[in-house]
Amino acid sequence: MKTTLDISDPLLRDARKIAAREGTTLRALVEQALRQIVTEKKKHDAAFRLRDASFTGRGLRPELRDAGWERIRDLIYEAASE
Repeated sequence: MKTTLDISDPLLRDARKIAAREGTTLRALVEQALRQIVTEKKKHDAAFRLRDASFTGRGLRPELRDAGWERIRDLIYEAASE
């Protein structure tokens, strides 16, 4: 697939020098760099795990097991205003 990119002149000059020194094409060098970055980003995204923030309680108090969020929220605000 063809695409057009705007690359700063100094970066392009450096990339061309590297490609020439390594005996490869600018295209191959750019593809190699993109593959490396995409692979790193995929690993980073896949590595995220939400930490376990649970505690060693026994869940909700028996009188609140069937309570809705509004009731629980009301109790929180009642406790905060005391």
